[in-house]
Amino acid sequence: MAKRSPINTLIEIADRETDDAAKRLGQAIRYHEETQSKLNLLIQYRDDYDSKFKTAAAAGISASQYGNFLGFLAKLDSAVEGQKEVIRNAESKVQAAKLDWQGNEKKRLSYNTLDHRVKMVQQKKEAKSDQKQTDDFAARAYFYKSE
Repeated sequence: MAKRSPINTLIEIADRETDDAAKRLGQAIRYHEETQSKLNLLIQYRDDYDSKFKTAAAAGISASQYGNFLGFLAKLDSAVEGQKEVIRNAESKVQAAKLDWQGNEKKRLSYNTLDHRVKMVQQKKEAKSDQKQTDDFAARAYFYKSE
């Protein structure tokens, strides 16, 4: 059984952490998209309600209806602003998750590069050893052939 190197353990851990960070980034992006969709729906509803208000006002409405329309429009405007704040928070979470993923990916790539370098050095040593054995064999064969 081959001996497990510490770098392989680090690579596995980094792979797992990178995958987890990628999942968190995906969740943050989906949440941001959902919040943006909710904002779009709120804006559409507010615009539709405003259009309804303008149509009703043109036809003539009472002072209490006018006040109700304006009050509800103010609540919709407040909801739109609140949703914009939710989107800003979601955007900051996406940015944080992206930075986390990038850091994990950088670490993972560093470990892979280090592992590759170690393997290249090992291959060079093995190639040198193989060449030495081949040279020794050739030298012995020549020596015994010349006797």
